[in-house]
Amino acid sequence: MLQPDVSLDKSKKIGSTPKKVDTRSRSPLISERFIALIRKRLEAGKRVARSLPGWGRIHIDRQLPFLCVYRRPVGVQDMGTEQLVTGQASYLIAAGDRKYHKGLSLLIEQIATTMQEVYGAFLIVEVWSGLHNEGHDSDPLHKPTFRIVASKKTALMSTVDELAEALCAIKIQEVPAIVDVALGERPQPTSMPVLLTSKKAREIGCHFLGLTVKPIYRDPDSGTVFPLVLRTIKRGMTRAYRRGFFDFVHNHTLHQPAHFHSLGPRAIVKVVWQVDTQLAEVSNVFDLLLALTPTNIHEAWLAFKRSKYERPPEFTYRRLPFDPSLLKRQLYKIPIDRIEDPTLSDLFSKQQYGIDQRISMMVERGTVNVLYGSLQAYGPVDHALYKTAVEILSDLPARSREPKPAVAVDANTLANHARDELNYLRRTHPEINSGVEVRKDIIGLMVSRGDLLIGADTKVPQSRVRALLAHELGTHVVTYLNGRAQPFKQLYVGLPGYDELQEGLAVMAEYLVGGLSRPRMRLLAGRVAGVAQMIDGASFVDVFRELHTSFGFTKRIAFNMAVRFFRGGGLTKDAVYLRGLLYLLDYIRQGGRIESLYVGKFALEHLPIIEELQLRHVLGPARLRPPYLDDEAALNRLDRIRKGTSILTLIKEAN
Repeated sequence: MLQPDVSLDKSKKIGSTPKKVDTRSRSPLISERFIALIRKRLEAGKRVARSLPGWGRIHIDRQLPFLCVYRRPVGVQDMGTEQLVTGQASYLIAAGDRKYHKGLSLLIEQIATTMQEVYGAFLIVEVWSGLHNEGHDSDPLHKPTFRIVASKKTALMSTVDELAEALCAIKIQEVPAIVDVALGERPQPTSMPVLLTSKKAREIGCHFLGLTVKPIYRDPDSGTVFPLVLRTIKRGMTRAYRRGFFDFVHNHTLHQPAHFHSLGPRAIVKVVWQVDTQLAEVSNVFDLLLALTPTNIHEAWLAFKRSKYERPPEFTYRRLPFDPSLLKRQLYKIPIDRIEDPTLSDLFSKQQYGIDQRISMMVERGTVNVLYGSLQAYGPVDHALYKTAVEILSDLPARSREPKPAVAVDANTLANHARDELNYLRRTHPEINSGVEVRKDIIGLMVSRGDLLIGADTKVPQSRVRALLAHELGTHVVTYLNGRAQPFKQLYVGLPGYDELQEGLAVMAEYLVGGLSRPRMRLLAGRVAGVAQMIDGASFVDVFRELHTSFGFTKRIAFNMAVRFFRGGGLTKDAVYLRGLLYLLDYIRQGGRIESLYVGKFALEHLPIIEELQLRHVLGPARLRPPYLDDEAALNRLDRIRKGTSILTLIKEAN
């Protein structure tokens, strides 16, 4: 497991007064001793993270043939611009005062020389703000605008083109960026001296590009920074840098990385681990599904029967073991704003918002506000999904039930099967500490923090046992344990919207082991139909009747389904099973690798981020592999999905 490297974490918030002074750089100027120290670390392949005299810092993650540079102009409030280079694998921000220039120039020369000796060439991209008033009056949306500056005879045209194309993809409020390329201009701010003379740059194999940015990320009058705009621009520029560096590295150096994301930072600074831990601590205080699941389901069913199915049941819930206001206060004290890496900052910000949503849903139990929060967390039922659900219910009629087994498997027997499955996983990973518990206060099966919970009244056909174990253990428990093996706790806590992919994987696991029966498929489709009716305003009794009368579910099954929809005040989560399955099938048909999806608990939209972090060696591969992925019959079924077979055809052929 990757461990946090904090031994060299000297980063400080720009503009703040450092609490500790690096005794090796007490000089008010950049000294020869300081420069020698930096060069020595780079030659040894070690990370550099040091404050610079006056203002700024240098951060070089490892030996790399490029450097992003920002110099703060003298007498100008250039708020926010330095953040457009921080978070890169190799960057330097420094004061633009002339008294620092000689030492800064020598420092950059030594960095370039050292890295050129390793790679054969070196690239410096200097960033500064400009174009202040261009389009300000006529363009209220403030289009993101960039100018790439290069010498007239530059050998970097392919790099310039790659950088320009990536910058063009940046959008603010759906307004695309304007990118201009200026050849023949000095690729450094005109108000500052050159970092290296042309002659010196040629001698050491150093290339320069300039990048001017229109500062739409701050108010032109007050200088107030717009954080969301700045974050969007920084994220887009990060991708553009890497694509440009990737082209430069391939065409001008001896290094041949496999992907542009592999040029991103690998070392993780202390604040990232702090944020990850604190988010997990808040999230681990509660379990949303347990908090929203009634504790009196059996009693509610008996009362519903006595009312001849006319009076909606009254539910009771577990008491919340925390103060929601204090928990939210703790949540928003987490210093996500101090994270420079735009990928991680964006990911953690969304996680923070998602946790806030879940806390609010628990506070609002028993009110319609839970439904509103659920729609935000799990999404609505769109027309296409509802249409697919109705088609499944029509094509797989209610009479297509499995033959009744001679002996139904009860909760305790199912628990023993589950323990056997966990023991199988422990043969190769003895550290697994997940358990199985039979409980009276839940319906069916549920995984909570890596443990399998089984409702005491649960009875399933023998033919469904393997499918249930593949669903709960082979997917939910395996991804939880894989997430715990990663350096970031959020991968077992679950990133925002992870339920859709999780349930899609789990249902597909049922198919792969040959256990996705017609009744099970009808149940998933019925959940979509029932959730849609609830969203449209139908009552508990109305949804129960529709499920029983129109769709042919038994009264007890229809009741259990309705309980799941209306628990807490309205939960749309049950629609994600079918939706997640359909999205997953499309992903596989388009050539997606299913093995990539078991790294932890995340949404399909997070997969590019997961893959980026793996390319950066921040995340590793999944440690546990579901047993069914090594089964020949399961792999044959997976191949049928890749060939484009529809879900209904798959189910009909399998039964």
